[in-house]
Amino acid sequence: MSANSLEQLKAAGTVVVTDTGEFESIAKYTPQDATTNPSLILAAAKKAEYAQLIDKAVEYAKGKVSTPAEQVDLALDRLLVEFGTEILKIVPGRVSTEVDARLSFDKDATIKKALQIIDLYKEAGVDKERILIKIASTYEGIQAARELESKYGIHCNLTLLFSFAQAVACAEAEVTLISPFVGRIMDWYKAKTGETYTGETDPGVLSVKRIFNYYKKYGYKTIVMGASFRNVDEIKALAGVDFLTISPGLLEKLMTSTEPVPKVLDAAEAANVDEEKVSFVDDEPAFRFSLNEDAMATEKLSEGIRKFAADAVTLTKVLEEKVGA
Repeated sequence: MSANSLEQLKAAGTVVVTDTGEFESIAKYTPQDATTNPSLILAAAKKAEYAQLIDKAVEYAKGKVSTPAEQVDLALDRLLVEFGTEILKIVPGRVSTEVDARLSFDKDATIKKALQIIDLYKEAGVDKERILIKIASTYEGIQAARELESKYGIHCNLTLLFSFAQAVACAEAEVTLISPFVGRIMDWYKAKTGETYTGETDPGVLSVKRIFNYYKKYGYKTIVMGASFRNVDEIKALAGVDFLTISPGLLEKLMTSTEPVPKVLDAAEAANVDEEKVSFVDDEPAFRFSLNEDAMATEKLSEGIRKFAADAVTLTKVLEEKVGA
C-alpha cells in the first residue's frame, strides 16, 4: 500500500507541526511540534471541553495577585501555558506560545512577557527547551528575540513574517525559527491581481523557497517553518523545507491522499542559488526602509498584528467575566 501524502511529506525531510489549539486534532496527526496563537486559543476556549482550562487559569491568578486587572493579565498568560502544557503531553517536541500582539512594538515589554511565560512553564514543570516564544517580526520583536536567545537561552519563533528583509534580520539575530506566512501572501496578491496561482507560481511559496535557499547558501541555522496555508498544493510545493505548520483540515487531506509528494527543496542545492548576501545588523533605518518598500509585507504585518491583538482582547474579556473584573 502506498504511503499517504502526509507520510511522504515527512519522508521528504520536512518536520510536520500542527497549527491548532485542539488536543484531539494534534494527537491524530502525530506531529513533532505544535503551534498556537491567540486566535487558535480563542477558538478552542469557546468549546465546552476546554472550559476547565480557563477555570484553572483564573483560579491560579486569583491565588497569586490581588487586583482584578492583575488577575486578568496573569490568567491570560496562565491560560496559554495551560494549553501549551497539555499539548506537550501529546507532542514529543516543542510548543509555540505567543507573546501578546499588543506588545509588538515594545522590545522591553516583549522580553518581560516572554520571561514571565517561561517562568509559568517552569512552575508547571516544563523546561524552556520545549518552548518556542512566538513574537511578531517587527523590528522591536526581532531585537527582543535576539536578546532572549543570546542572554537567556530562550528559543523564539518569529511569526507574521512576510518579507525577505524580515527573514534576513531574524537569521542575523540568530533566532531559532521563523514562520513565513504563505497563504496570507497569496491572499494579498490574489486580491491585487485577480490571478489564480498554482503551487509552483504561488507568491507565498516562492517567498519561502527564496528564504530557505538563502539561509542554506549562507549557513544560517535558523529553521524555516512555512505557515498559513490555503491549500495542499502550497504544502506540496514546499516539500523538503525544514518545518511546515499545518491546520488539521489540510493535514486530513494529506493523510487521506496517496498523491505523490516529491522532495522539492534541498539544502545541498542551495549553494548554486544566485542570491547576494545582504545585512541589516545594527541598521534599523535600512531594515525599516526595506520593509516599507514591500507593500504586501507592510500591510499584512500590520493587519496580522491587529487581528491577533483583537483576539487577545476578546480572550481578555472572557477572563474578565470569570474574574469578575
